Amino acid sequence: MIRRRTLTLLIIVLLIGVPAGYLVISANQSRDSGKDKEAKYSATGLTEGWPSKVQRRLYQVPVPHPSNKVAYYETNNWKTSRLYVQFQTTHAGLDQFLSDIGADRDDLKKDDITIGARDREVTGWRFSGPGARTGDYYGLVRERKNPTPTLDVVVNHQNPIYPMVYVVSRTVP
Repeated sequence: MIRRRTLTLLIIVLLIGVPAGYLVISANQSRDSGKDKEAKYSATGLTEGWPSKVQRRLYQVPVPHPSNKVAYYETNNWKTSRLYVQFQTTHAGLDQFLSDIGADRDDLKKDDITIGARDREVTGWRFSGPGARTGDYYGLVRERKNPTPTLDVVVNHQNPIYPMVYVVSRTVP
């Protein structure tokens, strides 16, 4: 009789305890996932790291390998979506990037800052004055028909071996 009651109690505990434990673990994982997403989407400026492959493909910003000092920021509203990306790469990486967007070094115009004041304010990029990188700046615009993204590109040659590239890709959904 005691053996039967013990067995019944064990079965009841297992039938309730295992699903309850699973529920607690699942809830904690879901909560952690939400915190990660909240941190990602509440960012208000450049975030260190690579944009996702989906973002790079959607906005047509092919960040070359090798690249470092990579940071990005995405904004979306009902009118325009933008992806801001910066990276430092090699000269071969710069040539590959320009080729991938349908341009070459001859398209870069010296002292042509193609990224507008509004976009510079959003990212904190400075191309002149205090806080700006020294060196020559070159810019180009790859104007494309909507919904294909238009790219504003600025390249800084402060470091003669590793140019710094700034890109604003904007598209109208």
